[in-house]
Amino acid sequence: MQEKVVTTAPVVAAGQADEISQADARRGFFFALAAYSLWGFLPLYMKAVAHIPALEVLAHRIVWSVPVAGVVLFALGRTADISAALRSPRTMAMAALTAAIIAVNWGIYVWAVAVERTVETALGYYINPLVTVALGAVLLGERLNRLQMVAVGLAVLAVVVLTVAAGGLPWVSLALAFTFAAYGYLRKTLPIGPSQGFFLEVLILSPLALGWLVWLASTGDGHFDFARPADFWLLMFAGPVTAAPLILYAFGAKLLRISTLGIMQYIGPTLIALIAVFVFGEPFGIERVIAFALIWTALALYTWSMFRSAGRAGS
Repeated sequence: MQEKVVTTAPVVAAGQADEISQADARRGFFFALAAYSLWGFLPLYMKAVAHIPALEVLAHRIVWSVPVAGVVLFALGRTADISAALRSPRTMAMAALTAAIIAVNWGIYVWAVAVERTVETALGYYINPLVTVALGAVLLGERLNRLQMVAVGLAVLAVVVLTVAAGGLPWVSLALAFTFAAYGYLRKTLPIGPSQGFFLEVLILSPLALGWLVWLASTGDGHFDFARPADFWLLMFAGPVTAAPLILYAFGAKLLRISTLGIMQYIGPTLIALIAVFVFGEPFGIERVIAFALIWTALALYTWSMFRSAGRAGS
């Protein structure tokens, strides 16, 4: 992110800084909203490729994300930043760490949808914002006002309801929750822009992914074949469906408080759960009705608090 220019008039500069901060927050909100909405509809794509081994789908997600991310960098005129990052051992080490974490998250998610455990993925992403908020409080010292604490409390109650209904916390839910919370925190502290960071991540992962795909092709076990046109185009589409929400999320994460991202993450699992019930035919009992009502009430309270604070700052 570029540094802000400080003028010689302290009062004006402060006012401009506040205005820029509010504008950034609004842009970040819509970036994150778009990202979480796209993630919410991702199970539809994952179900379409469910007949393909999860590791092969994961490899295609990585490989086809490289050109997509590269086009974004070129359009933004930030290709020179990659050269600088490649010369920085610290940046490369942090990017390798975030790359490993998000690869684990992707792999678990692809596998879970394929074996009809979509509800568990939704539960994992309901838990994830709570882990994210905890990271913001413990590691970044972020504080919530009273209304925001009520919203978080309602979200906690909703997660408890869902957990009891599921009969415990399955490992799929916990793994998704903690890997994505860790990814969100580390990406917020990565010393490089969001689009550059994503490009570095998939670039770091691409040799392993490409090697695996070459091996599958040589043994005849791969699905990326002109003889299977449906699979061919679905796998090529793995790049855009992977890159678009992550790039949008990265921009949002740079512009928003981590606790705000935590609450907004309920949008994705809500859409996932709705798709699981109304498209995939999974059951929807009274306990889930109660949980959804609590979660959306929490979202409404937190969002209202955020925009009320922005209005006060601008007045």
